[in-house]
Amino acid sequence: MARRALVTGISGQDGAYLAKLLLDKGYEVFGGVRRSARSGQDRLSVLGIAESVRLVDFDLAEVGNIFRLVRTIRPDELYNLAAQSFVAASWEFPLATTDVNAVAVTRILEAIRLFSPETRFYQASTSEMFGQVRTVPQNEDTPFHPRSPYGVSKLYGHWMTVNYRESFGLHASSGILFNHESPLRGREFVTRKISLGLARVAEGLQDCIILGNLDAKRDWGFAGDYVEGMWRMLQREAPSDFVLASGETRSVRSFVETAAETAGFQIRWEGSATDEVGIDVGSGKTIVRVSSEFYRPAEVDLLLGDASKAARELDWRSTTSVEDIAAMMVQADLDDVKRFGDARV
Repeated sequence: MARRALVTGISGQDGAYLAKLLLDKGYEVFGGVRRSARSGQDRLSVLGIAESVRLVDFDLAEVGNIFRLVRTIRPDELYNLAAQSFVAASWEFPLATTDVNAVAVTRILEAIRLFSPETRFYQASTSEMFGQVRTVPQNEDTPFHPRSPYGVSKLYGHWMTVNYRESFGLHASSGILFNHESPLRGREFVTRKISLGLARVAEGLQDCIILGNLDAKRDWGFAGDYVEGMWRMLQREAPSDFVLASGETRSVRSFVETAAETAGFQIRWEGSATDEVGIDVGSGKTIVRVSSEFYRPAEVDLLLGDASKAARELDWRSTTSVEDIAAMMVQADLDDVKRFGDARV
């Protein structure tokens, strides 16, 4: 009998890539989605797997719904990827972010403990939990200091996963993932805002892209690589927590420069802070502007991960360069904009 996996947040970037990985490995995949989001399965369609996933109504706020699904499906593996994952929105909606990212994790863990204790559980933690970093690079032993309601809420879910593992012996693991991108990334995230914006500028559909802090540095990898690490965590005999990261850091400014090359631009920077602009050398047009509107109330300036534990115990490594990620994202958006007039996701 095929192994069963329940993936929450399956309509997102990570959920879609993970579903494809699991299907390729012969799993029966159940995708948990909110009823209101059932029509938004474009990422699954882009990967050609929309008809292969069994969608089930899943509401992180409704404990009865969660209990019934876990009791009925009794999945071999449950991957909790659902979240309010846009950091900037967490200051606007801190209570909703907390309920979805923090309290809901406890609901799921309770469902597993009560109705399916053999289920192996994966919690999507995040490098944003490190926030104001104490050491560089960051690994599993680095102290946490989150700098957003998003980071705080994710830290609750992370520690609750540890607690249920230690208290009840559940096979529960957290992946502390650093930024991971792809052509399926949501438009609200800075890398996708850059890739889609440059594609639209190249096709004459908008004048420029407007960004926030160009000096913020992130450790960027490819989502397709990172879901492999998630799966490997649940194949271990003993559960644990793992950092997944590339081990390299780039600024937002650097990502813009790299992505611009695929779109046919060469960026020259002028000015500083919110007066800084990116000018295309070939045309002389300003195609990048900065606005304080997109600065965070409490900035996370530098994230750089140490994934040596994952390399040692999971035989996992980030294999896709930032240059390749930026190129694939811009090319996918260029192709969609030319063919459909806009991106499909």
